[in-house]
Amino acid sequence: MRHDQDEPTEEIAVAPAGHEPLATPGSLRVLCVDDNFDAADSLGEMLAIAGHEVVVRHSGAAALMAVNAGFRPDVCVLDITMPGIDGCELAAALRATRDEDDLLLIAVTALGDYRSLERMADSGFDLQFTKPVSPRDLYEALNFRARQLATRAAASRH
Repeated sequence: MRHDQDEPTEEIAVAPAGHEPLATPGSLRVLCVDDNFDAADSLGEMLAIAGHEVVVRHSGAAALMAVNAGFRPDVCVLDITMPGIDGCELAAALRATRDEDDLLLIAVTALGDYRSLERMADSGFDLQFTKPVSPRDLYEALNFRARQLATRAAASRH
């Protein structure tokens, strides 16, 4: 798992053994962004243990720097209410650089009112989970995305 430049860098390559909820059809590149360090780091650890390549950032600006430096996520799990570039602004910026079906954007937020949900949808989010996110729900979304990418790769080989 990779963190912000000013934090200690830690690479984790732990594969789950016999844990069905963690089993994934393929490893994904996941960008986790939350200004709450504990929330971002916990989520990043959980996804790394599930076998994904995870980059954790604690601001929208740091996330954009990671992407501009060459990290190309398959999935982005973004908090909405962050200072500076918030999750919706970040989602819109990320969506503008990729084809719509090339990136899964997931909002993880405490916001659930209609206006916030509408803003998330308008920003390009594919899914929204209310904090605290159920690990099972998140794994199901990632597994679905991994299967999509595997199917697309198999089709392009033929």
